[in-house]
Amino acid sequence: MDKILRNAILYSMAWLMSAGIVLAQTKVAGNVTDATTRDGLVGVSIQVKGKVVGTISDAKGNFSLTTNTPAPFILVVTSVGFETQEVQINGDRTDLKIVLKEQALIGQEVVVSASRVEESVLKSPVSIEKMDIRNVRETPAANFYDAIRNLKGVEVSTQSLMFSSVNTRGFSGNGNTRVVQMIDGIDNQAPGLNFAVGNIVGISELDLESVELLPGSASALYGPNAINGLLLMNSKNPFLYQGVSAYTKLGLMSADNRSTKTTPFYDVAFRYAKAFNNKFAFKLNVGYITAQDWQVNDYRDQSFRGTTPDNGTRSNPGYDGINVYGDENSSGAGLASLRGTFGQLLGVPLAQLNAISAPLAQLVGGINQFSTATGIPSTQLINDILLPNVAVSRTGYNEFDLVNYTTKSLKLNGALHYRINDKVEAIVQANWGAGSTVYTSSDRYQLKNFTMGLYKAELRGSNFFVRGYMTAENSGDTYAAGLLGTYINEAWKPSVPPASAGLAGLAQGWYPQYALTYAGGAFQTFVPAFQAALRAGQTPQAAYATALGTVNSNAGALHTAARGVADQGRVLPGDPRFDQIAAQVKANAIPSGALFVDRTRLYHAEAMYNFNEVIDPKVVEIIVGGNYRKYALNSNGTLFLKKSDGSEFSINEFGGYTQVSKNFNDVFKLTGSVRYDKNENFAGQWSPRISAVYTVNKNHNIRASYQTGFRIPTNQNQYINLNTPVSLLIGGLPALWDNYKLREGGGSVNIATGQAWSFPEFKPERALSFEVGYKGMIAKKLLVDVYYYNTTMKNYIGGVLLRNAAIPQVISMSTNYNGDIKTQGFGLGFDYLLPKNFTLGFNLSNNTLDAGGVKMFSGEKNRNVLDDGFQVGYNTPKYRHNITFGNRNLGNSGWGFNVVWRHQAAFDWLDLLQPALARLPQNNNQLTIPAFGTLDAQVSKKISGIKSILKLGGTNLLGTQYRTGWGNPVVGSMYYVSLTFDELLNK
Repeated sequence: MDKILRNAILYSMAWLMSAGIVLAQTKVAGNVTDATTRDGLVGVSIQVKGKVVGTISDAKGNFSLTTNTPAPFILVVTSVGFETQEVQINGDRTDLKIVLKEQALIGQEVVVSASRVEESVLKSPVSIEKMDIRNVRETPAANFYDAIRNLKGVEVSTQSLMFSSVNTRGFSGNGNTRVVQMIDGIDNQAPGLNFAVGNIVGISELDLESVELLPGSASALYGPNAINGLLLMNSKNPFLYQGVSAYTKLGLMSADNRSTKTTPFYDVAFRYAKAFNNKFAFKLNVGYITAQDWQVNDYRDQSFRGTTPDNGTRSNPGYDGINVYGDENSSGAGLASLRGTFGQLLGVPLAQLNAISAPLAQLVGGINQFSTATGIPSTQLINDILLPNVAVSRTGYNEFDLVNYTTKSLKLNGALHYRINDKVEAIVQANWGAGSTVYTSSDRYQLKNFTMGLYKAELRGSNFFVRGYMTAENSGDTYAAGLLGTYINEAWKPSVPPASAGLAGLAQGWYPQYALTYAGGAFQTFVPAFQAALRAGQTPQAAYATALGTVNSNAGALHTAARGVADQGRVLPGDPRFDQIAAQVKANAIPSGALFVDRTRLYHAEAMYNFNEVIDPKVVEIIVGGNYRKYALNSNGTLFLKKSDGSEFSINEFGGYTQVSKNFNDVFKLTGSVRYDKNENFAGQWSPRISAVYTVNKNHNIRASYQTGFRIPTNQNQYINLNTPVSLLIGGLPALWDNYKLREGGGSVNIATGQAWSFPEFKPERALSFEVGYKGMIAKKLLVDVYYYNTTMKNYIGGVLLRNAAIPQVISMSTNYNGDIKTQGFGLGFDYLLPKNFTLGFNLSNNTLDAGGVKMFSGEKNRNVLDDGFQVGYNTPKYRHNITFGNRNLGNSGWGFNVVWRHQAAFDWLDLLQPALARLPQNNNQLTIPAFGTLDAQVSKKISGIKSILKLGGTNLLGTQYRTGWGNPVVGSMYYVSLTFDELLNK
């Protein structure tokens, strides 16, 4: 695949270079100044419209450009913070005087992602949010990626400082697979996981030019999986952004639940770009951040074995702490599990039992004697008194003792750009990152020495591109914290002794020790109570009930004593033996250890062509495109199912699209597109989209669209084969059903319904969405953006919990919901330009799942269970809002500030991290993420003399500590100071 992509790019480049025609050259030169200060402006982009040729102004504002483009043509002059100008050139000009005015603060952005062509944000046919360089400079967030959460309609799940998952319009979660994240056209997902790993190996803030976010379905143009949204991050072209830039950022992180409440963090970055003769350019980026991460300490009991998270404590024998690992008990093992074994012991000679355990022999002898004397069957004593039906979990370890909260991220980027001619630019780009952090999925994973590389070759013109790229991940020393806790327990004392141990194993296994200790204590409590009741004149039946009540009232003490015996010899954190066992478990790959192995690769080839040079776009604008993609799974059997020959599967898919748009007198624009995609494991998918924008006048636009999106089941949805502490996770393809023989014998039973599972066909997920909206500028001061959407989800990909007699664990299998899921919502955005360049902003978003009687304007939380009992991970607050107030340049002093208040409502959570009982419909409404609000602020000063910006800021200044998802860390406050140098910074 690598060779095919490389040859395709090289042949295309050779053809294009051979097709170049020597034309008469036009020379253009001049000077660019600031309309207010009259100073020359450095770094201003001067580009021939519709071509790739251009240059930038020098430190005095001077520029010179030679082009083969025949006159007349248009020069497009742009610079961050200034209004774009277009200048017509009719021939050689060396005396151009261009004066740039400061850009209006709101409503002037140009976007590309909505239609794959440049257009005013006011005229976008769908909802879109954008951050540019100025927004990044002014955000009070500690970095640009954190600032995304301040955009309208965005939900963010924070799993660590460096790992957050972005989502829009519901069905949120950790590791979101319904929003596609792209960097310079490269899908930034980790190929084996199919979701972006935050920005831990992403783009450097110094190299970021813009961020565009499309909420809702975008599959018609961008292909599979952009079913909930698309996040596009664009880097700076080295032809347009040259010179040296760098920043250093120092700060503090603080939260009450951390082992050390307040710790420092360090963030540094460097960028250098240079162009030669406007033909060749390169750039280099390096960034590094390190800190002590946010920590978890949620020790509430999520077992739902007679308790809830609000009242459960560690005194519950079946305790399952949210952030405690090794205490999971998905099979429901407990005292009753030993009934059969104990019954067999009653027939074993006491001398033989005494050789194993004297207390065991005494207990068996006492039971036999009591049963003979009273006539009470020994089986009744075992079932009622000695081994009642009580689930018992092992004693687990807190997450703090199993992971390293030192987070770090190294980002490296390099790119070579070559302008073959005025129409074509060739690009070779490499992004590589490495890091360590913690993230949440079906377990809490310690990403350790994780690396990912993105490598791209591209030919690009103003109306086309051809690109091929590869994404390669290496999980390094990553391990699952839950499995680590489980295997540490098994290493120092197995839960159940091996069958080969025979009766002697009863003295070795944790569960037998626990059960026999409890049984002995219960028997010693029961017999005296029974005898005392008889002496008091009670009948045998009444005395039995009285004695049973006495045992039950002392059950807490009996369980404590049993756990104390079973835990004898338990290795504890800080003990060298604990470290030795942990190191061995982390070195062994799943399923025999906790090491997570994933070296999956993604190969992608893509092309797009706009016919605007063949067909006048004023008549009709036509765009066509297509792509081919291959996933080469490689987890060494730790994550994905193996084929019979021991190798893992590859997945191939392809797609193509066409878009046609017609603009009627700049008043009404109609756009239609259709896309077809085929994955080798599923039927082909059609994704049509139609949109219309009615321009009342240039500042008022009404839009409507019907969009479809689809999501191919992820690689894990298809082929995962992972035994976690909570359940056995398997994909939804027949290969997994057959691997475990789930359809044979008595079949498998749906735990939620108690009915046999029929194993229906596994299908891609689809979304059909209708949206209407208005965006306009009122009196050149108030920017208004309003939308309403209504979406029908079909073939929702969720999970079903199964029981199979041949498999001891709960089986969690990917499957479709065969009904429709209805969601709807709205968004309101207002940005107001106050006198003296103060700005005030407000946005509100609503996302509602139509289930359980919840209405869009009612007060209830969204639910995660549909009316028929099917579980969906909607995981979305019904309301969230942001309020902003700021000024980027107070009285032209260079001082600026920005304040953001952010609030979101409480909501319920459902995902695979939770045990099976917690996910049942009757329990899920108790798994709530509380509402929270935060206040962020920053003050900045432009220091023109050293071409730098000094910034002092803080997030969560009110100290409201919060969680964004189940099992996720507590997020506290951050305080920072940064100094950013930019050689092209204007006064």
